[in-house]
Amino acid sequence: MSIKRIKELVDLMNENDLSEMEVEQEGFKVKLVKTRNMTAGEVSIIPQTSVQVPAGAGSAPSGEDQNKKRGKEVPSPMVGTFYRAASPESESYVNEGDVVQKGDVLCIIEAMKLMNEVKAEFGGRVIEILVENAESVEFGQALFLIEPI
Repeated sequence: MSIKRIKELVDLMNENDLSEMEVEQEGFKVKLVKTRNMTAGEVSIIPQTSVQVPAGAGSAPSGEDQNKKRGKEVPSPMVGTFYRAASPESESYVNEGDVVQKGDVLCIIEAMKLMNEVKAEFGGRVIEILVENAESVEFGQALFLIEPI
């Protein structure tokens, strides 16, 4: 789902005074929720994706497979550019091995000239950062692998 399509959905929500909308398209399910503590025009995007793996698919577990079993992926809520810090001079929000709490900022995704904070939805230890700084990311792409604690 493109940023343009998501923006159209946000506009539709605002025009019709909707507080919540859920859309499924091309295998992606997007839930848009407008909450009271948000300013006008802000919408929370909660990505929901599902992948089906055929029975018997796969091979012997590798180190990467073991990490995935230990941790949960944090997906990108939108298409944009991934940044580990607020500015080039700033320290990264998180590093591998850091312990994060629910609500901690993990990174920023720049989309349509807007900087969008991605916050932890659960507490845990950052096992792996799966994206390089300033790299383009897709909606639903795994950004972090976090082991819940």
